Amino acid sequence: MKIASLQPSVSIILDRLGRLDQLVACTRYCLDAVPALRTRQLAIVHDSWSTKAEELLPIRPDLVIASVPYRNESLAAILKAGCPVLALAPHSLADIAQDIRLIAATVNAAAQGEQIIAAMDDAVSAMRRYTADLPQKPLVYCEEWGKPLIHSQAWVRELVEAAGGVFLGSPGGVTTPEAVVAADPDVILAAWCGAGDRVPLEKLAARPGWENLRAVREGRLYCIADELLNTPAPTLIDGLRAIAAALHPDAFSTSEGIRVIESHRSTSTCV
Repeated sequence: MKIASLQPSVSIILDRLGRLDQLVACTRYCLDAVPALRTRQLAIVHDSWSTKAEELLPIRPDLVIASVPYRNESLAAILKAGCPVLALAPHSLADIAQDIRLIAATVNAAAQGEQIIAAMDDAVSAMRRYTADLPQKPLVYCEEWGKPLIHSQAWVRELVEAAGGVFLGSPGGVTTPEAVVAADPDVILAAWCGAGDRVPLEKLAARPGWENLRAVREGRLYCIADELLNTPAPTLIDGLRAIAAALHPDAFSTSEGIRVIESHRSTSTCV
């Protein structure tokens, strides 16, 4: 089966399943998420948000696997190309597990899929057990986008809760700088879609009123790499570890994929 992957999450899952050989096309973001793809002669296509029929037609994949986020135009383009499509739209960790199970079954790797799901479940459960007895449960504002301000997705709320925190706001909902000021979170985690680890933390701290936030005063304003929180794939477990390191620096060692605000580098974890 020749597969076109329109999101990094799909390519990551295929990589963990040992099925990269079935890919004939992927996005440029997939190359960053799965460096092993850079050595393969794959067609590079746009993602689920902006794919075009014209780029899929010459490839003629047996299956296009797409995932959130979508636009109506992109879904129409896939259908116009006449390609069978598997369209994923996870909201929770349980949804992500089911998507892994579905992709695994599609590529005849059901056993490997169950192993991946079990490992993710075990990691989340172990984190919940460890953090259950910690004395503090910090209030955490997680930002997926900065203009407008958008809260991170529901699976990020699950990760924050597993890491011993309290998620501020409604997952995926729009908020305002003033609402964040009113809530005065203990920790701020910024993971902007498509920004990698390049969220400008100093600019966030300079938003009106934010200089007085507890999180900013205490140097607990972090960037977590986009792919660790916004990609619905097994890499979320690395995001869970990064969240735990931010929420409980005395209980957890530093983690890859997390960066603290520069002006507080001398007093806060920075990796």
